[in-house]
Amino acid sequence: MTEKQDVGRVVGVNGNMVSVAFDTVVIQNEVAYVAVGDTRLKSEVIRVRGQEADLQVFESTNGIRVGDPVEFSREMLSVELGPGLLTQIFDGLQNPLPQLAEEAGLFLKRGVYMDPLDYECTWAYTPKAAVGDTLRSGDSVGSVPEGMYEHRIMLPFSWPGEWKITWAAEAGDLTIRDTVAKASNGTEERDVTMVQTWPVKIPIVCYKERLFPRETLVTKVRIIDSFFPVAKGGTFCTPGPFGAGKTVLQHELSMRADVDIVLVAACGERAGEVVELLREFPHLEDPRTGRSLMDRTIIICNTSSMPVAAREASIYTSVTIAEYYRQMGLNILLLADSTSRWAQALREMSGRLEEIPGEEAFPAYLESLVAGFYERAGLVELNDGSQGSITIGGSVSPAGGNFEEPVTQATLKVVGGFLGLSRERANARRYPAVHPLESWSKYTSIVEGESLERARAMLRAGNEVDQMMKVVGEEGTPTEDFVTYLKSELLDRVYLQQNVFDEADAESPAEQQELAFALVMTVLDGAFQFADKADARSFFQKLTQAFLDWNSTVGKGEIFVTAKAAIERLIQSALDA
Repeated sequence: MTEKQDVGRVVGVNGNMVSVAFDTVVIQNEVAYVAVGDTRLKSEVIRVRGQEADLQVFESTNGIRVGDPVEFSREMLSVELGPGLLTQIFDGLQNPLPQLAEEAGLFLKRGVYMDPLDYECTWAYTPKAAVGDTLRSGDSVGSVPEGMYEHRIMLPFSWPGEWKITWAAEAGDLTIRDTVAKASNGTEERDVTMVQTWPVKIPIVCYKERLFPRETLVTKVRIIDSFFPVAKGGTFCTPGPFGAGKTVLQHELSMRADVDIVLVAACGERAGEVVELLREFPHLEDPRTGRSLMDRTIIICNTSSMPVAAREASIYTSVTIAEYYRQMGLNILLLADSTSRWAQALREMSGRLEEIPGEEAFPAYLESLVAGFYERAGLVELNDGSQGSITIGGSVSPAGGNFEEPVTQATLKVVGGFLGLSRERANARRYPAVHPLESWSKYTSIVEGESLERARAMLRAGNEVDQMMKVVGEEGTPTEDFVTYLKSELLDRVYLQQNVFDEADAESPAEQQELAFALVMTVLDGAFQFADKADARSFFQKLTQAFLDWNSTVGKGEIFVTAKAAIERLIQSALDA
């Protein structure tokens, strides 16, 4: 324990919330430790009322008794930022799980915390700032190589105003605790090291300007890039019922998206899905580099079996690390799976605080917290003129696939893209199971806007014919309407769907998407004349198979050109008939 005035005592326990009486100054979101015997349980102050504070404990509260001492740390809930974060697997409190398992065993003990970064590892430091240079927080002092990227060592984000470099270390192998520079603001001189801490609930804003996200983030998933695009620095959500493919879609985005670093925040997901994630990612090949996907990935792991309070920590820890790498001019993709579990944790804690409940007993401030999370995404211009971005994609797990529930509605109010997953499409094996009629996006597509609107109109018309045929049957449907239905099915089958088991079709570059979309549009705009429905069905079956064969030849040179020519001849023969 520290000095006497920094210690309080437990006066009540309610689940994972502990009430503490104190005689000193306590601040909101301060970290405290509840002592249970020789074990110290990490917690966070979530409410202060006079001389009593309510703490959410990040561990099991079994064994805590009234009168147990509580130590206040005088520090906010923070993360350590520095070289060595890439390839790591952390829990919501930034404990490195592989090292934690080595020390505590596979069944993690409560009260065991470890340093997130390796203080003994040396890094090849290269100075950039010279003695006499004037810097501001977030400006680069030097750099070290971290995997395939240049990891910038920056002036700490918490230093206000301008600082002049008074001493700079020479190039060489240094640890993250070694001093790499000294800086003065005219009244005091401070040491700069490779590592710094930052409170997770405060955004990092050490940049010149926040920019409007205009550039499309190419995910190589056709239905997303063409119909419901995501911008670099934008936000999107993927709500859907259980089993609709949210996790699978996020895995594909992490592999294919045109970003530098991927952060996966497994927030309260089932342990089976998290185990699958941890087993697969180290063995997945990064299509961009040919190396392991983990080389540019950070995983924040918090399963549904862990204490609910840690779910909130995992959300904020992941977005803070993303902001840190954005300060280096990198493009980051943060995938949070699932924000519904986070909201459930908020609901539980709100109930223990006896707050006035909102809809479905979620806290009344749920929308504000959800908006605050997604607002930390964005495209920014840094002080040196370079640009960095954070793109946030959050999955939502509404009970029964009900998109009207509060978490989904709160999310839809702030995101720029809605990729609604459909159980019907998932059951029909139509991957990705993004519903083409319910989803939407505010961002710019990679294909031409007028053609895109005609394609969407064809999907709507085809759906109307499909609903009509379910009532009157195919026999009662005019041939013209039946052809409209077949055109919409062709668009869905050969363009909106992708075969992830086919290496060529699994990822579709932007150039290939534009080429394929233009060819599909010649079919949708074509004025075909057929003798009867059987003739129309036969033609579209042949054409669909030709397109599928063509999708499997992407990147195969002459074979690709030959397959495209065969499709064009087939279309022209039908138009000339």
